[in-house]
Amino acid sequence: MARPLEGVLVVALEQAVAAPFATRQLADLGAEVLKVERKGEGDFARGYDTAMGGTSAFFVWANRGKQSIELDVKDPADRTTFDQLVAGADVFIQNLSPSAAGRMGVLADQLREKHPNLIACDVSGYGLGGPRTDDKAYDLAIQAEGGAIALTGTADQAVKVGFSIADISSAMYAFSSILAALYRKQATGEGASIEVSMLESVAEWTAAPTYNAVGNDLVPPRSGHRHTMIAPYGLYGMADGTDVLVGVQSNRDWAAFAEHVLLDTALITDERFADNVDRITNIIDLEAIIDAAFMAVSSEEILARLKTGGVTHSQVRGPLALWQHEQLRARDRFMSVTTPTGDAEVYKPPFNISDVDGPATHVPDLGEDNAGLAERLLARGQ
Repeated sequence: MARPLEGVLVVALEQAVAAPFATRQLADLGAEVLKVERKGEGDFARGYDTAMGGTSAFFVWANRGKQSIELDVKDPADRTTFDQLVAGADVFIQNLSPSAAGRMGVLADQLREKHPNLIACDVSGYGLGGPRTDDKAYDLAIQAEGGAIALTGTADQAVKVGFSIADISSAMYAFSSILAALYRKQATGEGASIEVSMLESVAEWTAAPTYNAVGNDLVPPRSGHRHTMIAPYGLYGMADGTDVLVGVQSNRDWAAFAEHVLLDTALITDERFADNVDRITNIIDLEAIIDAAFMAVSSEEILARLKTGGVTHSQVRGPLALWQHEQLRARDRFMSVTTPTGDAEVYKPPFNISDVDGPATHVPDLGEDNAGLAERLLARGQ
């Protein structure tokens, strides 16, 4: 069966992570993604590292299944080629700074003046308009501005989230918006101008603690090892020095935890812990009881009790342990891709749509598709 986006042409003037990760999802679903890169330099994410046998891990992650063409969109001849490619595209996406994109005439509304049926998507740090529009906006900058860093860490030290949540969240909103626009276009023929900002994406992801703080007129302290609004829900140490993640999210869970893990049914009706609000209010008392119970017996005993009680718990895995995760390996969630420097193993995409062939498995070298590619695709716009 054909992949869902078979026949869709995407032209991407993209770099780093936010737009490239969005278009990689489109490529995984069968779209033909033409990545327009600077001549001789390309997407600067190509140079982030050499972890994948000489190729950047970031670049392999975000650019599988695409084709690369080098164009200098400021050069008149190359700009003509670029404009013709956009004219034949179903989707265009860019993540230049708003001012640079405006000067180049590649903002979504600018392109749709010429191509009203185009689905055009702008991804930027702060969005178009407002006092911060043209500020530089890398992932960590938006983690800070969007509330993620303030919510992460210990009471004494705020820390960043350990992966690119600003890039990824905006990429996924761009991806889902493009899918929605393609669906509408099938029915009506209409194009769309889409604008996604990294700040608004992270603000949406941090909305629940923000609403809690605004509603209570109080910012909850960072809790480091545990959830700020649900208890007990976090990391707890065991006698052998390892940690286990325990998740109790309802009174029914609490009853099971008290009976089977803490071995004290009186705690179920203890007024300090009767419901989640009480458990959060009395978190110091609660964690003292948990720590005492967990340190009194072996880690094997605690894990056995958690399993017997049906209490949600999990190991804390680092990247190397995750790569060998027994569930991922049992479900065959890995595949080989070719890169400019050799083969590499990566995760399969998590879509898992029935009766659809797997994704493309090639990571393009800079400009490797220059010869003949433009001529083939230009025919679409004529």
